[in-house]
Amino acid sequence: MELIKMSVLPFGFIFLYGSGFIFTQYGLQNSSPMVFLGIRFFIAFWILLCISYILKVSWPKNKKEFFHIAIAGSLTVGTFSLGVFMSISYGVSGALNALIIALQPILVSFLALKLLNEEFNKRIFLGFLIGFIGVGFVVVSKIDFSISSLIGVVWSVVALLGLSIGSLYQKKYCSNMNLFSGGTIQTLSSTILILPFMYFEDIKLDLNIEFVIALLYMAIAVSIGALSLLYIMIKNGEVSKVSSIFYLVPVSASIVSYFLLGERLESSEIIGIITVLIGIILINKKKVLKK
Repeated sequence: MELIKMSVLPFGFIFLYGSGFIFTQYGLQNSSPMVFLGIRFFIAFWILLCISYILKVSWPKNKKEFFHIAIAGSLTVGTFSLGVFMSISYGVSGALNALIIALQPILVSFLALKLLNEEFNKRIFLGFLIGFIGVGFVVVSKIDFSISSLIGVVWSVVALLGLSIGSLYQKKYCSNMNLFSGGTIQTLSSTILILPFMYFEDIKLDLNIEFVIALLYMAIAVSIGALSLLYIMIKNGEVSKVSSIFYLVPVSASIVSYFLLGERLESSEIIGIITVLIGIILINKKKVLKK
């Protein structure tokens, strides 16, 4: 039962998180980024608040716990989403964003060595290297090196840093938080984080069925579903190994973009999928104890 649980959680997260890049690209065709993001967080906040009230879940015992949860959410949820939304609004595709975010396992692993004293050996390093090569195969046909996308790429890096540092912060200070009350705090702190950016934005909102679908998917499936799965995995495993599954996020993004946006699935992407799976197997392979 435990083996099934540990297998289902990563693949559920991969599908939800990877598809989130494409639904963001889909939704931003009808809305300016901060409006989309603000409404998304606000909807997720109220849903989580109602669930917390109905289930009578536990809340942080003191201001310090509340503060840690809010900071982790502002990084993992707010800063990450802000970076991705701004990047896509500058023309960087969802698939290319997924590639940049796929650098997260390498960044997190080296930071975890110093901050969390996690294990890092040659086998894990080889797995990360193979996984990153696989990611390159997946998105090689989607990369746009034009100067106009430079600002967008910078925002993608902001998203990468927010997610990486936030994951470590979550593991160190918030491993015992309740998913519903903690999620309520984190979506609220993320909403507050992006409000000042609305002042500098040219507000746009076309309230059609495509936007509503993208909005509800991002608010419920990603902000609540995907992040809950991520926090469960961070709590139960080494954060560096949990991060390894981010290599499959560009794969998920490419597959969803094929069905939702009509983008072709190239042979290089299929090669990349196989390569990524090999890398993840190496990273998460259990040590064999010698008798």
